Amino acid sequence: MKKVLVTGADGFIGSHLTEILVEKGYDVRALSLYNSFNYWGWLEDVDCIKKIEVVNGDIRDPFFCKKITKDIDIVFHLAALIAIPYSYVAPNSYVETNVNGTLNICQAAMENGCKKILHTSTSEVYGTAQYVPIDEKHPKQPQSPYSASKIGADAMALSYFNAFNLPVTIVRPFNTYGPRQSARAVIPTIISQIASGKKQIKLGDVTPTRDFNYVKDTCNGFIAIAEAEKTAGQEINISSNYEISVGDTLNLIKRIMNSDVEFLVEEQRIRPEKSEVFRLWGDNSKLMKLTDFKPTYNIEKGLTETIDWFVKPENLKKYKTDIYNV
Repeated sequence: MKKVLVTGADGFIGSHLTEILVEKGYDVRALSLYNSFNYWGWLEDVDCIKKIEVVNGDIRDPFFCKKITKDIDIVFHLAALIAIPYSYVAPNSYVETNVNGTLNICQAAMENGCKKILHTSTSEVYGTAQYVPIDEKHPKQPQSPYSASKIGADAMALSYFNAFNLPVTIVRPFNTYGPRQSARAVIPTIISQIASGKKQIKLGDVTPTRDFNYVKDTCNGFIAIAEAEKTAGQEINISSNYEISVGDTLNLIKRIMNSDVEFLVEEQRIRPEKSEVFRLWGDNSKLMKLTDFKPTYNIEKGLTETIDWFVKPENLKKYKTDIYNV
């Protein structure tokens, strides 16, 4: 049984990844961000909680990172600040967590002899597509402080592969969605507001396109990369190779939920003009070539499962649908 560490395990993708790793027989150490309430985020909701080792701390501390990577075979490094609007008002936090945190994890993994490190990137590093589908050779464009911090974090991780032969892989998911996602993202924003009875929903720009990926596909992509042999030093997209506009996605949600809700544009939800990423469509051919991974969810199937989760009262009550949280 391989011992793995999941940083950011208390978050949206991390909690799903933790569940699937346990199902596949991995011995999981799950990092939850330290807080005085001893609250484990979405790990509180997973069925396998008694089968994992939960540790509380912060990747910004190098001594703590050295401790949690001890006796670990594979590191799934997901911990990060990810909200784009918040990066406009608190950019230094993104450097401290995303860049310095990744540095700490890489240094600790090297000193402890970890066999594989999967560092989580984001499709936001590509910015608005210069060509489609976007492959891993596409130029990086820092269109927000968040994406700039992730470009820096990716570079830091790859520097450890080049300078110290640390077996790092850059895993680059495109737009993941599903149960437990923060309402800062557009899909849960729509679903949670419709489910709570809203007749008008405030949104930002709905013209950009995205390559949406259901969370279980994203997690299985991570695991396929971890289990493959020739992924060290590589940058690998996890995408569906499918493009849909935000507006068309919202209308699909309306249809599935049998809703007549009206969409309204709210100024505070619109990104600065040069910061908006207008087109994302990911090429997943490298992932398919290096691993045995194949996506199993199309957009309608994934949205249906997501909606089924959100409409349950015990889940919906966790979302403040009247507040726009950056």
